[in-house]
Amino acid sequence: MTGGWEALTPEARRLWAAGVVVCAYVLFCLAIAWRETLRRRAARRAAQALAAGTGASVLVVHASQTGFAEELALATARLLGDAGARVTLKSLAEVTRPDLAAAGRALFVVSTTGEGDAPDTARRFIRDVMSGEPALHGLSYGVLALGDSSYAQFCAFGRTLDAWLARHGAAPLFDRVEVDDGDPAALRHWQSHVGVLAGVTDAPDWTRPRYGRWRLAERRRLNPGSPGDAAFHIRLEPLAAVAWEAGDILEVGPRNNPAEVAALLARRGLDPSAPVVAEEAPTLAQALSWRRLPHDDGPTADTAQALVHALPPLPHREYSIASLPADGGVELLVRAMRRPDGRPGLGSGWLTAHAAEGSEIAARVRTNRAFHGPPDDRPLILIGNGTGLAGLRAHLKARAAAGRHRNWLVFGERTAAHDYFHREEIEAWRAEGVLQRVDLAFSRDQDRKVYVQHRLAQAADALRTWVADGAAIYVCGSLEGMSGEVHATLTAVLGAETMERLADEGLYRRDVY
Repeated sequence: MTGGWEALTPEARRLWAAGVVVCAYVLFCLAIAWRETLRRRAARRAAQALAAGTGASVLVVHASQTGFAEELALATARLLGDAGARVTLKSLAEVTRPDLAAAGRALFVVSTTGEGDAPDTARRFIRDVMSGEPALHGLSYGVLALGDSSYAQFCAFGRTLDAWLARHGAAPLFDRVEVDDGDPAALRHWQSHVGVLAGVTDAPDWTRPRYGRWRLAERRRLNPGSPGDAAFHIRLEPLAAVAWEAGDILEVGPRNNPAEVAALLARRGLDPSAPVVAEEAPTLAQALSWRRLPHDDGPTADTAQALVHALPPLPHREYSIASLPADGGVELLVRAMRRPDGRPGLGSGWLTAHAAEGSEIAARVRTNRAFHGPPDDRPLILIGNGTGLAGLRAHLKARAAAGRHRNWLVFGERTAAHDYFHREEIEAWRAEGVLQRVDLAFSRDQDRKVYVQHRLAQAADALRTWVADGAAIYVCGSLEGMSGEVHATLTAVLGAETMERLADEGLYRRDVY
C-alpha cells in the first residue's frame, strides 16, 4: 500500500500546491501589514516626542511615494526637535487649510513621480486645499523637492507647491532645494538651512562630502576697528584642477582647534600618536581633529579606537564663492562667529584662526545652479548684506568679464569707515560703468538704523523701471532678518504677481544662510 504525495491524483496535487501558494501569499500579506503597522506606530511615537518640545513651533510635512520623502521629513523633524522646537510631523494627506494658516513656519518634503505627477498621498491636499484660495500671509515656508532629472517634468510637484504657497501670500524662508535622484550635496544644503532655523550648528552631516585638497593661501581682515565681529578675506588655492561658476558654493571640512584636541587627550591620558582606524587620519590626534569633541569628559571610552568611534564627525560648512576660476583660487568672505559659550565658530574658527596660512584645507565646490547668473545681457539687481557680498562679488566679476554693465548693487553693513568690504573694487566698478547704480546702507552711521530693505523702498520707482526692462534680482546674505525683509519690500513695491512671475522665470534668486 502506498500513501502520501504519491497517492494523490494529479488534480489533487495541483489543488494542494495551489493551497500552499495561497497560504504563503496570505502570510506574506500579513507580514507586510504587520511591518506597516509597526512603522506607523513608530512614526506616531516619534511625532508625539517631537511635539513635546518647548521652543518655536514648526510644521514638517511629507508627500512620499516610496518612503524616501517621509524618511527625510523625519530626519528634518528630529533636527528641529533636538534643538527644542515643537514639531508637528504630518503627511500632506492630513494637512488642512487651518493647519497652514496657524503654522507660522512649515517645511515641505515632497516627491514627484512618473512624468511630473504628485504622490498618491497628495491627492486629497490637491483636491481640498490647493483648489481653494486660502490667505497664507502669516506663513513662512521651505520646500525640499525630490525628483529625477531623467524625466522631463523634474521636481514638478515641488515646484507647483512652492508656486502655490507663494501665490497665496506665504513667504519663502529660502529658495526651493531640488534633489536630483537623491543627490547628497543637495540634501546637505537642505540640512544646512534647517540647521540655521534650528540654531543647531554641529549636527553630523546626513551624508558626508568627498573633499578635495586646497591650500590656505591668504587670510586678511577686512574690517579692523568695526563694532561688529571680524570679517576676513580668505583665499584657497586648489591642489588639483577645479572649475566653478559665479553662484556656486564651497563646502569646507572644518577641523577642531589643535589646543582643544590636546587638552582632551591630556585629560584622558591618551597618546596623541596612538594608531586608529578612521577614514580621516591614522592617528588619534589627527582623527579627533575631524570629530565633534565632548563639552565635558564624556563619553566614556577606554581606548583610542573606542573614543574615535564614540564621537561623530564634524559637519561641513558652506560659503558663497566670491571669485572666478580666472582668479586662480576660491575667495571667501568669512565672519569670525562665536558659539554661545564664547568659543570661535566651527567653520569660521578653523578658517580665520586655527588653520595656519599655507596649510591644507579640505573643501569641495558644490554646483548651485539655482544661483547661476542670467545667460544674457539683461539688467541685474544684486542685493545683500554683510558677508553676503561674496556671492554678489562673483557675479559682478563675471558680468564685468562679459562686458555686461547694466548692474545695480544694494549692499548693507554697519559702518562705512570699517565695514565697506572691497570698497576700492566696488568704487572702481562704479567709475568704469560696470555698476550703473550703487545704494549703500550702513546701519550705524546715523541715529536711525538703515538697512538694505529701506534703500529698496526709497528706490521703488527705479526698481519698478529696472524690472519692467527685464531685470533679474539676486539676493545673498542672512536668512534670518535680511532676506525676509527684502522679500517683503520687493513684494510691496512690485506686487505679488510680479514676484511670482520673476520666480517662475528664474529671475528672482536667493543664496541665503
